[in-house]
Amino acid sequence: MIDLHTHTVFSDGELIPAELIQRAKTAGYKAVAITDHVDHTNIEHILKNLQNGIKDLCMVSSMDVIVGVEITHVPPPLISDLIKKARNLGAQLVVVHGETIVEPVEKGTNLAAIQGRCDILAHPGLITEEEVKLAAELGVYLEITTRSGHSLTNGHVAKLSKKYGAKLIINNDAHSPEDLIFVEKRKLIAMGAGLTYEDYIEVENNSKLLLNNILKR
Repeated sequence: MIDLHTHTVFSDGELIPAELIQRAKTAGYKAVAITDHVDHTNIEHILKNLQNGIKDLCMVSSMDVIVGVEITHVPPPLISDLIKKARNLGAQLVVVHGETIVEPVEKGTNLAAIQGRCDILAHPGLITEEEVKLAAELGVYLEITTRSGHSLTNGHVAKLSKKYGAKLIINNDAHSPEDLIFVEKRKLIAMGAGLTYEDYIEVENNSKLLLNNILKR
């Protein structure tokens, strides 16, 4: 398994990076991305600290650990520039916190994230058909999430993504140890969103494809 959306104590997660990596490894993950919440005020601090420590952890953990960010609750007009800044600061992966129905995310966030060519649009809620079409065109991955609350619109995201050919990816959005679920539950959540078993395998392969692309950058 691969999970490209997790959080540590650098934002609102419960675990320090070393424990997150160890627990993920024990749960059967082969790779994880640490994508703590950022805006303009903390992005440099978070990336600098993770970049300084992750290399040593990777060398002894036998896991690929990706240093990324999740741009969160940033006003839509500022998202594109912050995506660019994250990449310039060395972020290997840029996730944007989408318009989940369980948080007051500003309308227009999904579109700005896609137009800015983030890697993953997380829990995009009731994303529009036009936005899904654009995500397919620009190669932005749309997230099927296993996280409670955010997962309420998984079916909507899956249906439109299949209709328009947008790439899906499954992530845990882990904030606590119990969020690091095992493979069987990942499969059940994906199929509960309306994906076939074949779809599920394709989505898991999307994680491998994106991870390989990140490691080649």
